Amino acid sequence: MGQARPSELELQVLGVLWDRGPSPVREILEAMPDGKDRAYTTILSVLQVLEKKGLVRHTRLGQANVYHPKHKRGQVLGPMMKDLLRNAFGGSPARALQSLLDGADVKPGDLEEIRKVIEQAESDLKPEEGAV
Repeated sequence: MGQARPSELELQVLGVLWDRGPSPVREILEAMPDGKDRAYTTILSVLQVLEKKGLVRHTRLGQANVYHPKHKRGQVLGPMMKDLLRNAFGGSPARALQSLLDGADVKPGDLEEIRKVIEQAESDLKPEEGAV
């Protein structure tokens, strides 16, 4: 992708846009996942930086700007996750997952979702029938 990597606060804003879809600043502010009390202008500034980095764009709807992510979650996070996996976990997905689970507030159903992701990854690795 070639653009600068997002900061932690920028990732939170992007996460809101990926989850909710295109949104005006006020809705992004209300949906921020860390629950911190922030000013409207703070989120607006973050969005303007994200736009300069090529990660979001905006359209005008009446009096409001509506911000849109320009890339899918995996396109932005994929390279970051690969670097983290290599640098912090010696390339071991199992060690990374264990660290994630150790530090996460695992809720009922989370492990079942993780099992489904692992099953999908296993089926993606299996060669198709009839393939040589």
